[in-house]
Amino acid sequence: MDLSDYRAAVAANRRKHGFEAVDERTDEFERLWTTREADDSLGSVVALATLVEAEGLDAETLADTAASLRDVLVDTVDPRPGRADGGEAPTPIGYVTFAAPDPDASVLDAMANFTVAKRRTNVFPLVYDAEAERLHRHEVPRLKGRGIYRRQADDAERLFEV
Repeated sequence: MDLSDYRAAVAANRRKHGFEAVDERTDEFERLWTTREADDSLGSVVALATLVEAEGLDAETLADTAASLRDVLVDTVDPRPGRADGGEAPTPIGYVTFAAPDPDASVLDAMANFTVAKRRTNVFPLVYDAEAERLHRHEVPRLKGRGIYRRQADDAERLFEV
C-alpha cells in the first residue's frame, strides 16, 4: 500500500474511533491524536498516537523516536498517582506507528524488545509493513501485564490496521 494511502486510512480510523487531533505540534511529530476513555481493566486511560513515515527505518531510529514520544506523553499527561482534585490519575499510553516498506528484521526485533513501561507511562512502537500490508504490534503476554497489552492490541486494530 502506498504510504499516503495508509496515512489517509489511519486518519479516517482516528476520526471514526474518537481520536482527536492535538493542536500543538512538536519538533518530532507532525501529527498527534489523543483520546480519553474509561477501560474496564485499566480505569481511566489517555492515549496519544502518531504515525511516522519511515522509509529506511533502522532499530536505533525506532528506539529514539519511541523515547521522544514518551517525553511528549509525559508532558501531555500527568502520570503521577493522585491528583489535586481527588480524581483518578489516568493511565498514559502512547503509540508511534512507523510506516515503512519492507522493514528489516532488526527493526521488528527492536520493536518487540522496546521497554514499554517506563516513567509511569506505556509507549508502544508499532511497525506497518507497507509492502506486505501488515501491522506488527506487541503480543499479549500470558501472565503479568495483560491489560495494557490487550489495550494496545485493541487500539492498534482500530486505529492502525486498514
